Amino acid sequence: MADVARLAGVSSQTVSRVSTGHPGVVETTRQLVLDAMQQLGYRPNSAARALKRGEFRTLGVILFTLATTGNSRTVEAIAAHAAQEGYAITLVPVASPTRDGVLGAFTRLGELAVDGFIVIMEVHLLHDANLTIPPGVQAVVVDSDAGDRFPVVDTDQADGARQAVRHLLELGHRTVWHVTGPEASYAASRRAQAWREVLTDAGAPVPPIERGDWSALSGYAAGRRLAANPDCTAIFAANDQMALGVLRALHESGRRVPQDVSVVGFDDIPDAAGYLPPLTTVHQDFAEVGRRCVHGLLSQIRDARVVPGTVLVPTTLIERASTAPPPSPQVG
Repeated sequence: MADVARLAGVSSQTVSRVSTGHPGVVETTRQLVLDAMQQLGYRPNSAARALKRGEFRTLGVILFTLATTGNSRTVEAIAAHAAQEGYAITLVPVASPTRDGVLGAFTRLGELAVDGFIVIMEVHLLHDANLTIPPGVQAVVVDSDAGDRFPVVDTDQADGARQAVRHLLELGHRTVWHVTGPEASYAASRRAQAWREVLTDAGAPVPPIERGDWSALSGYAAGRRLAANPDCTAIFAANDQMALGVLRALHESGRRVPQDVSVVGFDDIPDAAGYLPPLTTVHQDFAEVGRRCVHGLLSQIRDARVVPGTVLVPTTLIERASTAPPPSPQVG
């Protein structure tokens, strides 16, 4: 830094301000410093700066998989909003969703020097009374019902499912079949519970659920079984990929969508509007989830205070061409 200052004819303090992007530097002076940095091959020492400031400008993200739409789009949103705040993110995938796996991730992130954690916890694990976030660690949890123990940000899964099921009932369908996600998933369990509650409150029959694993292939297998049931006229799939598999199964079975069977998904992935037919689905605002995660974590870091509780991001039903009133009964 002293060499850059001498070459540019400025003080070391001015070099420091330029290297940190401080706005209070005259543009001609800033350019002199930048030219000197380039000529000398100078790079600011971020590690030394972090030690001096007591912060690393990095947020850790712990998650079990990037394969699911929800996780990958949430991480994308977290990274974008963190960058807007001048922070980078460090990903630490956990090989298995166990207590030891999560605690090991906390340890690894501590060694990597981060200012706080965002934990994408899509499985039933935080119920483990022995699993706690280490003391003094600032953290936000995504996709969990542990709001009484940790700060939580999540999509309003239950309300999204309620909108989907009510839409189908209001079209005149007698009941709605459900293709749910993995049993260990918080999101899947909340969507399935809301589906069951809406049917019960409406006095509609509650069919047995079809279990999937979020993949289109599992949706296809469930769709094949449902297509064989002539009473099935409406299906709510717990995500858009499984809905895609359901559409294929119905098509192969000769059951038209939406003339014979209506289908609703969940997520509103970018491709949903390109399905055949375009898919009615529940829109999740992943960008807002990411923004609130980053905002909540940075508020903790700056205030050094953790406030447990859950923040829910609203969902919206997007009506497209895959839903319609049920077919009229055939007159013999």
